[in-house]
Amino acid sequence: MQQSRPASSSAEGKPVEASAEARAWPGPDPTVAPVTVRSLQRAMRERRNFAALTCYDATTARWFERAGVPVLLVGDTAAEVILGHPNTLHAPLDFLVTLTAAVKRGAPRCLVMADMPFMSYQACENEAIRNAGRFMTEGHADVVKLEVDASFAPLVARMTRAGIPVVAHIGSRPQHAKQVGGYAAAGKTAEEAVRIVADADAMLAAGATMLLVEATPVEVTEEIVRRSKVPVIGCGAGPVCHGQVVVTHDLLGLTDRQPPFALPIVTLGKALAEMADTWKDRVRTGSLGEHPYALSDEQRAEFIRRIGRA
Repeated sequence: MQQSRPASSSAEGKPVEASAEARAWPGPDPTVAPVTVRSLQRAMRERRNFAALTCYDATTARWFERAGVPVLLVGDTAAEVILGHPNTLHAPLDFLVTLTAAVKRGAPRCLVMADMPFMSYQACENEAIRNAGRFMTEGHADVVKLEVDASFAPLVARMTRAGIPVVAHIGSRPQHAKQVGGYAAAGKTAEEAVRIVADADAMLAAGATMLLVEATPVEVTEEIVRRSKVPVIGCGAGPVCHGQVVVTHDLLGLTDRQPPFALPIVTLGKALAEMADTWKDRVRTGSLGEHPYALSDEQRAEFIRRIGRA
C-alpha cells in the first residue's frame, strides 16, 4: 500500500502535500511523517486498503517499516509464537509492554497497536485504564486493542475520555476460546450475526478509534463496515475491510498450520532448518571462514613472554 500521510505545513502555515517519493515511504527517513490514526482515516476515505502485521521485536519491525507496512500489532499471539503456549491466555502484561516498546523503537514511523492481554482489563475498569496507560507511556503504543462485546462500552468510553485510543476487537475473540472449546468463527447464525453488529454499534458509540473484526462471515463484516465511520481492520473477516491483519509467522511458513486467509508467502521454516543443518556441517568440518582477530607480532611476543612459553 502507498501510505497515507498527513500534509505537513509550510513556513506560512499552509498545508503542503508530501512528495510522491515521501508517500512511497522507502525506509526510516526522518523527513517522512509517521503513520497516525488520521493517516488511516484518510486512507479509509480514499478507499485505499492498508496492511497490518503482527510484530514482536525491533529487528523485524525495522524491516517491516522499510517495506512500508503502516500498522504493526504487538499481539497476545506472542504467547503462542514466542513463549510456546497453546493459546493467547498466557501473555504477561509486563512482557507485552516490553515488546511493544521494542517494536516502536524498531519502527518509529509505523502505527503500533498494543494488544491488552487476558485479565489486564476485564476485572476492574480503573486497573484497565492504568494498564492501558502503561502501554501508551512505557510501551510507546499509538493505540491499544481490547477484545470486547457491547458490555465493555462503559470501559471503552472511559478510556476514550482519558485520551486512550481504543481498537475494539469484536467477532471471534481468542481470549474467550475456552468458553467454546477452542478457536472458532463467529456470527455464523443470524442471531449471533446481529449481536456482533450490535457490538460494533456499541463500540462506535463509546468512541472506539478503530474496529478489528475477526473470523466473521462476509455479510456480517459488510454491515459493520457500512455503519462504521472509523477504519475497520479484518482478520479473516473478508476483503471489504479497510485494513487486513494476520499473524506474521503464518505468512513466513513458521507455524505448522495456517488459516486459509494467511497462507505462507515464504517457507522460512524449511529455510531455517536447512540453515541449521548447514551450520552443523560447518562446525563438524571446521569450515568457519577466516578468523578476523589476531595479535600483532609485538603483542604476540609479549603475550608469549607473559605466559612463560618458550
